[in-house]
Amino acid sequence: MGMVSTNQTNISLEAFLTWPETKPYREYFHGKVESKPMPQGEHSILQTYLSARINEVGRANKVALAFTELRCTFGGSSMVPDITVFAWERIPKTEQGRIANRFELHPDWIIEILSPEQSPNRVIKKIIFCLQQGTQLGWLIDPKDESVMVFPPDGIPDVKSDEQRLPVLENFPDMQLSATEIFDWLKIE
Repeated sequence: MGMVSTNQTNISLEAFLTWPETKPYREYFHGKVESKPMPQGEHSILQTYLSARINEVGRANKVALAFTELRCTFGGSSMVPDITVFAWERIPKTEQGRIANRFELHPDWIIEILSPEQSPNRVIKKIIFCLQQGTQLGWLIDPKDESVMVFPPDGIPDVKSDEQRLPVLENFPDMQLSATEIFDWLKIE
């Protein structure tokens, strides 16, 4: 099933951005407006724990911040990835030094968590689009088979599982994470 189209194909990005936000979030991608599926239990836990882990390392070292469900508008599209990570120096700020509300740039790292009703190819298209716009790294987390497909900017995607170490942004040398560690977060003991 994947994203549900709202049958809006002849609307401009500028017009789309005037619409009120909704839940589930709507995205404008390749000239079409689509709704994301609502996150369920596994998705929510993975999103919460992974963003917290990234921020634990990234904020302490002032190298990057992870944001959950942050609208990013760039390259003629406006999307709401599950997790976006921005290098510290690229985080948009107000004149007062606070984090800006609008992010009109590509993330440095995009992380999508596949929901049962999502089309993997549709999500992969978004990750590839981000890489084409300058994103340095993409992950597609698949809870069903406990794997992480890794998308480097100029290379062939690779699938990591079990104890394999997952690549992170270059400025994150202190962050080490395996697929097993990510999927162990789903166990409630």
